[in-house]
Amino acid sequence: MSRDLSFLTARPIAHRGLHDSNRMVWENTLSAFRRAIDGGYAIECDLQYASDGVPVVFHDDDLQRLCKITGDVRARTAAELGLLSVGGTADRVPTLKQLLDLAAGRVPLVLELKGRKDDDEGFAASVLEVLEGYKGPVALMSFDVWLLKDLKDLECPYPVGLTAEGTRPEEFFAHDEAMHLGLDFISYCYEHLPNSFVTAQRQRGIPVITWTVRNEEGARHSYAHADQITFEAFDPGTTATA
Repeated sequence: MSRDLSFLTARPIAHRGLHDSNRMVWENTLSAFRRAIDGGYAIECDLQYASDGVPVVFHDDDLQRLCKITGDVRARTAAELGLLSVGGTADRVPTLKQLLDLAAGRVPLVLELKGRKDDDEGFAASVLEVLEGYKGPVALMSFDVWLLKDLKDLECPYPVGLTAEGTRPEEFFAHDEAMHLGLDFISYCYEHLPNSFVTAQRQRGIPVITWTVRNEEGARHSYAHADQITFEAFDPGTTATA
């Protein structure tokens, strides 16, 4: 199926929202997403799977760094997570549904599923269920090939991409195997570019975005070898060329 992926490369993508390196506005919060929307940036964020089968927006497996309590994010329901302060701020751990309600199609969403081997049954399906009927540009991606396979098996109506890194031939082989699932794009570590895998995929017409760019030098390097950046900690407006 031919897909229009122009939304994926049209504007820089705010990594975990437009936060301020977790000083006042913390990553993966509604406040960070509001700032990205106000700036006209696409939003990249992470999805975890709460104990009641609800996708929530959170990066880590453990709650310690972001919420200052011990415990596994997957051991709590979405409602329980929604009571937890992120970084001591008024922001709470949001659900995917809350992000969709906030974004309302105004900017593209690039959603990364954070999987766990042999413990992801129903995760991909739950994400697609929440997305059903959403009127806005969305792309899904993961490091975890089993989740990408689940999304493809479920005939995901959104672009599906591989999140990846690496510089060794055996890593490129594994990435190439994943692309045989029929993936639509790649999100690659910019510090590992250029390389033969990404170059070959771009020659096939596969869009490539990079992660995570934190300065203008990194942005320039990314744009020399990829199509768009995922950024944080600086203003990419003067550097963006895509």
